[in-house]
Amino acid sequence: MRRSDWQSRLSGLGGEHRLRSWLTERDSLTARCQRASGEFRVRLLTYGKGRPLADETPAGRPAWVREVLLECDGVPVIFAHTSLSTASNGRLTRWLARLGSRSLGSLLFAHPGFKRGAIEFRRLDRRDPLFRRAAIWGATTPCLWARRSAHRLGGQEVLVTEVFLPAIDRLAA
Repeated sequence: MRRSDWQSRLSGLGGEHRLRSWLTERDSLTARCQRASGEFRVRLLTYGKGRPLADETPAGRPAWVREVLLECDGVPVIFAHTSLSTASNGRLTRWLARLGSRSLGSLLFAHPGFKRGAIEFRRLDRRDPLFRRAAIWGATTPCLWARRSAHRLGGQEVLVTEVFLPAIDRLAA
């Protein structure tokens, strides 16, 4: 996987055009999920120092990696993968460590110091490690759409990738 695999323009949705507004959402997906469902929950899957994906940080550098599911009415709709380099220490490192099962979006969109980079898009297939991680949570399709963006606070940058699971359809309708 190379950084160039992510595209700045969303194309190729085909029959999945209902996902466009979710993929291009500039505001918090957490807030949107909360509005679209009766019960919203963040399920923490993993958090700790680990190996980021090949295109997330310079080769060989460890990162803080966090993976969660966003669930609406008890059903996983978004798999989120976050990485933050361990090379620098700051507020973001401390905040991420304390999040637990709270939404990272609630922090990113509530604190005025965050600056969000451009949203990039990618259609993932079974060869992609993110697809394989997300597919465990109900993906029966051969491809999944994902988006990602960097959020900066001071000298730190957290990269947030969101993979849309098939159950998002019930919210996208």
